[in-house]
Amino acid sequence: MEITIDRGSREPIYQQIARQVRDLITTGKLPAGFRLPPERRLAQALGVSRSTVLIAYQELRADALIDAHVGRGTMVTPSEGTPERTEVEQELPWRQIFGAAASGFQDPLVGDLLRLTERAGAIPLSFGMPAPELLPFAELRELITGVLDDTGPAALLHSPTEGLTVLRTTLAQMMAARGVSCTPDEVLVLSGSQQGLDLAARIFLDPGDAVVVEQPSFIGALQTFRGARARLIGVPTDEHGMRTDVLESVLSRFRPKLIYTLPTFQNPSGTVLTLERRQHLLALSRRYQVPILEDDPYSELRYEGDPVPSLRALDPAGNVLYLSTFSKLLFPGMRLGFLIAPRAVLRQFALARQTADLHSNTLGQWVLDRFMQGGRMSAHMRVVRHAYRRRRDAMDAALRKAAVPGLGWQRPQGGFYFWCRLPAGVRPAALLARAAEAGVSYLPGRACFADEPPTEFIRLNFSYPDEDQIREGVARLAAAIRQETGHPDTTELQAASTRPIV
Repeated sequence: MEITIDRGSREPIYQQIARQVRDLITTGKLPAGFRLPPERRLAQALGVSRSTVLIAYQELRADALIDAHVGRGTMVTPSEGTPERTEVEQELPWRQIFGAAASGFQDPLVGDLLRLTERAGAIPLSFGMPAPELLPFAELRELITGVLDDTGPAALLHSPTEGLTVLRTTLAQMMAARGVSCTPDEVLVLSGSQQGLDLAARIFLDPGDAVVVEQPSFIGALQTFRGARARLIGVPTDEHGMRTDVLESVLSRFRPKLIYTLPTFQNPSGTVLTLERRQHLLALSRRYQVPILEDDPYSELRYEGDPVPSLRALDPAGNVLYLSTFSKLLFPGMRLGFLIAPRAVLRQFALARQTADLHSNTLGQWVLDRFMQGGRMSAHMRVVRHAYRRRRDAMDAALRKAAVPGLGWQRPQGGFYFWCRLPAGVRPAALLARAAEAGVSYLPGRACFADEPPTEFIRLNFSYPDEDQIREGVARLAAAIRQETGHPDTTELQAASTRPIV
């Protein structure tokens, strides 16, 4: 199946794909029963985004030229009298064989966005990672050599499921400086905070159990809880974080097993839960006997304003399970995070963890412990806070300069993200395709909601791209939005101060 893309044409790329496939079908070059390439494979072959091919296939399906068959893929629709494929030719119905939990892992969005970064000239504003050029590689190399010299083969062997005692002690000391009192026995080293979410789902949730999440919330957590076949109960947020006044009625009605929250520089909205609401949330947790899973990847990335104590620091009852990661601060590929919980809960996490990967990266644990000693972490954090503050300001300035009518956002005080409300009338799938064709990516906001979002949002990351890429990426995205809405260029700023939080 040969398809040629003319990037200089005014015809959108998805229409070029649909038109050429339609011609191949109507001329008989693609016979009835012909299996079309999967969307991802065709997108890779043509050098376009998966969403572009998805829209093209949707048009062909609307014309009754193709159809999707479970276990067999997307095929040219047979005309009347065309024989069905023989039993020998048919593949196993894999989707029917998958377990029920597999239905929670159907959205390939994150993987698609990660692969987009491999395209030449693409500017990824879509996902949250630290800037590669700011990672302390020279110190890492020195520390690895030192660990191997001092520990020998032990650094490359198994380690305790709970984590190295030296690292757990260091983490407890770090948390004491943040106002959290815990012992090393209450610290579990994880392979990233995503593992903590997975273990929490396995330990606490049975199919049908309710989990309270913010609206919007972290896409990885939503996918994990859906994979556990939990019911997601969304609580709206505003510029002050989760609406705890709404939460109270939710707790009384649904009796959830767990409250999941990112109270500090929330992903994706960037909001900070106020001290008053934190105290109200803790009071509700005690009253209704519902544990809180506090996810805190970003609190160390504050660029302005006064810090607010974590929920765990304010929790005298021990109802808060505190989850954090070093993937946003140091080397994401090392996959190191940690959980703080009461000993009885921590033991259950460790037992569940033994059936997954036994323990975290042993060498990485040794290296992280040494990096946190002698002021290395403090010095590194000063560097990244300064750089990310500049990048945040560059994105805010670029959005103001673009002056897209109807586009709203807030400048966050910390974290990695801008949460933007799109102008009315934008078609999400079409905008995603236009942006991909322009070589810029973002995270569609609807992926961050437990329910259908009341309006359309997008999340933009400013930590990974440099300042020049931020300016160029925002300009490309603004052009795509203008094409979608039909607005001409303008220099007048519209709705830049609008609060885009639901």
